[in-house]
Amino acid sequence: MKLSYFKLLFLFLVFSACSNAEDVAFIIQDKEENIAKQPNILLIIADDMGLDATPNYNIDGIKPNMPILQSLMSNGIKFNNLWSYPLCTPTRASILTGKYGFRTEVTNVGHNLSSNEQSIQNYLDGMNSGYSHAVIGKWHLSGDISHPNAIGIDEYTGVLGGGVQSYWNWNLVENMQSSKSTEYTTTKFTDLAINWIGSQNQPWFLWLAYNAPHTPFHLPPSELYSQVGLASDQSSIDANPLPYYLAMLEAMDTEMGRLINSMSQEERDNTFIVFIGDNGTPNQVVQTYPNRRAKNSLYQGGVNVPMVISGKNVERKGVEEEALLCTTDLFATIAGIAGSNISEINDSKNFKSMFNAPGITVRDYVYSEIGDDINNLDHTIRNDKYKLMKFSSGNEALYHLAEDPLESINLLDANRLPLSEEAQMAKEALESEIINIKS
Repeated sequence: MKLSYFKLLFLFLVFSACSNAEDVAFIIQDKEENIAKQPNILLIIADDMGLDATPNYNIDGIKPNMPILQSLMSNGIKFNNLWSYPLCTPTRASILTGKYGFRTEVTNVGHNLSSNEQSIQNYLDGMNSGYSHAVIGKWHLSGDISHPNAIGIDEYTGVLGGGVQSYWNWNLVENMQSSKSTEYTTTKFTDLAINWIGSQNQPWFLWLAYNAPHTPFHLPPSELYSQVGLASDQSSIDANPLPYYLAMLEAMDTEMGRLINSMSQEERDNTFIVFIGDNGTPNQVVQTYPNRRAKNSLYQGGVNVPMVISGKNVERKGVEEEALLCTTDLFATIAGIAGSNISEINDSKNFKSMFNAPGITVRDYVYSEIGDDINNLDHTIRNDKYKLMKFSSGNEALYHLAEDPLESINLLDANRLPLSEEAQMAKEALESEIINIKS
């Protein structure tokens, strides 16, 4: 219906400018052919997946068996320095709006994103991109059942809140109606995605947000994972949740494969795929990172998350990218994939040029934050070497990430020697950039 509307609008404008119907038909055909060449866009978001739990990342840990994700890495780009927010709600808001949380007042869970904000979907509509779009899965930006549609989503189906009490017993929101579902969420969201993609006859943008591997930790259906020797009773899960968490990741990977394989070869070849984690691993199952420095923290274990990009228009294959990026940057980049020529918008930088060439820099700094009071947040910023953390308590920390990736040595510790000239200059530059960001 949306494409028909744009056709009629375009027809009206063209008729007022052209001298005859043949000119009109030619221009309309050209417009439709250009739209048809646009790649489909599939954004997959994992819930609570840090680098320690992601295959092929150079952070120690017991890794899940995720052949589909690893195949995307082999046929695309693995980004090593993407920063998210420490929690899921502000990360999702940053992708949706291309803005830092202090601008949208979404800096923690429980914060609602105003429906007056412009979403990426709304932006695509405004540029007459010809894309249909949907969000399937976890929302967690408002408890209002009409919120996804109010902010510009064509179709929303999924879980409004931050989690479910059971992956087999949960409230499914569809067409602004809520009903009970007893289908395994990871499978159900995949079914919905397959059905929606199958009904499209124009370029599409699908935001698929799994709630896996978020708690409650559990044993998925046996055909979906490869972990062995796992009991299904709750006491066993509580005693050692890590293998169950890994099994949930494997189940998600299996279902990602089912989704991708459901497409025709022609459609797969014309689909651009982004996979990201929304924040770090939960503390109950985090590996390698020090205690309390994972999800819900501004340390690397909380904000440095996986991102893999593959598919249409991605010419670099099987490579690692060290460029600094923020989750805000997905807004401008998705708009660029859909045909916009913007290089940046709001707090979002278009990094599409990295898909075809190495050595490109779009950011010198990345930034993240957390807290309830937007005027008194904990925040952090880094450049290619150093990371500065400033807490609402007044405490500070400075880390040389190039030499100390696990942040074990705070260079501002009172018991340490004064900062080197390089470290002092880096600290001042990072402080100055925070002022620029907030001005």
